Amino acid sequence: MATITANDLKTRGVAAIEEALAEEPEALVSVRGKDRFVVMELSQYHHLRECELEAALAETRADLAAGRYVVETAAEHAKRLDGELGPGQGKGD
Repeated sequence: MATITANDLKTRGVAAIEEALAEEPEALVSVRGKDRFVVMELSQYHHLRECELEAALAETRADLAAGRYVVETAAEHAKRLDGELGPGQGKGD
């Protein structure tokens, strides 16, 4: 993965990012010698978000298929959450 230093960003701006992303889909941004950020094309970001959502959907479908869910009213749900959170952590506390 390409690395862009904070100084490169300061002096060259977006051109430094464009150059790094011309070769790879992501680039690290290094600040004071430590990797701190990742930059990528917006299309790559959208692809990763879509993958996350697909994984969450697959996990939800697996939970449903395995019976790991609860059927309850909104009031029952709120009461159960208050019980799980404990005193002082529920709504309005």
